[in-house]
Amino acid sequence: MRAVVYDRPRSFAVQEVERPSAGPGQVVVDVDRAGVCGTDLHLHEGGFFAAFPLTPGHESTGVVREVGDGVGHVRVGQRVAVDNASACGHCPECSRGNHLFCEDFLSLGVNAPGGFAESLVSPAHKVYPADDLAAEVAVFAEPLACAVHGMDVLGLRPGADVLVVGAGTTGLLLAQLLLHGGAGRVTMAAPTAFKLALAESFGVDRVVPVTRDAEATARTLAALQPGGFDVTVDVTGAAAVVATLPALTATNGTVFVYGMCDEDARIPLSPYDVFRRQLTVRGSFAQVDCMDRSLAWLRSGRIRTDGLVTHRFPLAEYGTALETLRSDPTSLKVLVDPTA
Repeated sequence: MRAVVYDRPRSFAVQEVERPSAGPGQVVVDVDRAGVCGTDLHLHEGGFFAAFPLTPGHESTGVVREVGDGVGHVRVGQRVAVDNASACGHCPECSRGNHLFCEDFLSLGVNAPGGFAESLVSPAHKVYPADDLAAEVAVFAEPLACAVHGMDVLGLRPGADVLVVGAGTTGLLLAQLLLHGGAGRVTMAAPTAFKLALAESFGVDRVVPVTRDAEATARTLAALQPGGFDVTVDVTGAAAVVATLPALTATNGTVFVYGMCDEDARIPLSPYDVFRRQLTVRGSFAQVDCMDRSLAWLRSGRIRTDGLVTHRFPLAEYGTALETLRSDPTSLKVLVDPTA
């Protein structure tokens, strides 16, 4: 079968590899949609605990090709969504309930072969029936699961006034969860008009056109709301943006770091400001065990994905897909179709 294979950071090829088979408690899925996201850009550079050689792709849906012994909840030919994240359940972190920080964390597309391939093999308990969803809805199950985990971490107070900076795919998914999860108002700031229009169509209360200059954006938002926001959220993954958030956060408010910055990025922070105004700073890392709720949201129709997919590429054009996500301002969710 064909798969994207990295032998080291920034060095990949689409090549023939052996198709996986299903052992006991495993499922082989023929992938027909795999999402490209900002994490893949970090993996391309060797970040985010990438293990080489690597076949990336952590947002996958497809059709079951083979089931191993002991698997009864999915059948051959059924559409499924794949949760790429698995914890061992036995290490010290797992024994404390910290499954997301498992010492033997398995992440398809990060430290194990993922979905930028014609087939992948997954632990069966991480494969979810999705035959009631269209492929281009089911493919959002993993990024939406990350947003569900983010809501768990945030612990949003009902009626909170929330600012989201950035209007990429993850931002638009998270904004919808904020709206349905108790926010009194959601404001979204971003530089791209069509993304803000999509946010409005999803119910975001207020959209603010800004530039890509973080300090100029902060001045615009500070003038808009001098008292600050109860919660400020970065979904851009830009450290310069994160650095502006404490000053935009109201007293006793929360700075929420949702986007992934570069590992070596640093920002200035006033400990006195955090102390005096009782600011809370929270981060949200990936997800584990949130896929069932993500799929429930997608099935409900309350979390919308229409308009999010902007580009589709065959497996052979993976490099173009990656560059489109990186540099094309008209892109939102970029998909790879290994069947094309």
